[in-house]
Amino acid sequence: MGNTAMERRTFLKESAGLAAGLLAAGAMCRDGFAAEAPKAAAAAKKEAAKGEWTALFNGKDLTGWAPEGGAVWTIEDGCLVGKQGPNFAPGDLFTTEEFADFELTVTYKIQWPANSGVWFRYQAPDKSYQADILEYKNPEAYSGTIYCPGKMFLAINKDPKLVKRDDWNTLKIRAQGDHLVVALNDVVTGDVHEGSFAKGKIGFQIHPGDEFKDMKITVKEIRLHPLGK
Repeated sequence: MGNTAMERRTFLKESAGLAAGLLAAGAMCRDGFAAEAPKAAAAAKKEAAKGEWTALFNGKDLTGWAPEGGAVWTIEDGCLVGKQGPNFAPGDLFTTEEFADFELTVTYKIQWPANSGVWFRYQAPDKSYQADILEYKNPEAYSGTIYCPGKMFLAINKDPKLVKRDDWNTLKIRAQGDHLVVALNDVVTGDVHEGSFAKGKIGFQIHPGDEFKDMKITVKEIRLHPLGK
């Protein structure tokens, strides 16, 4: 949270994969279809590209990322680790690239008590969304809640049992147009329409304060799949 406090259709992809296989075997060059082969190959390549997932974290260093604030970000055993800096200093870590429509998967573990989250479509502290990683009291809210600065919670996860407190958790974020969906451990915790920010950076937050001095977020996987128009 900020400081104020599918199924997919696969027919076209499968068809493209079939076309690529037929081209490789020479099947589409028979019966007068040779002229269509280059077009089919191009279509197959385009559809295949839509299905690619990209690792945003290389497990070695912060290439493609830039810190802001006083939090400390390190790489430990191939994982990204974030903690408060000296004097309970907060901070954020953002991608250097912006993203519009996408599916994002983040696998993480958190040391409690904690107040953190995954920023997405982040443009500025007051222009962004976040999939929260927290335990909030008023209103009651748990990880998987969707936060928007100035609007507080857009959708609230009220089920603490979805959170694996001492184990790995997976947050999935889908942003397409004004449709935002967040799932925690494969259970949808937020499904809203909010179109204030069409694109922005992806990032992680470390909240300030003595209450969270022992907080540590450990992230082992950050994967993104761009969504076509």
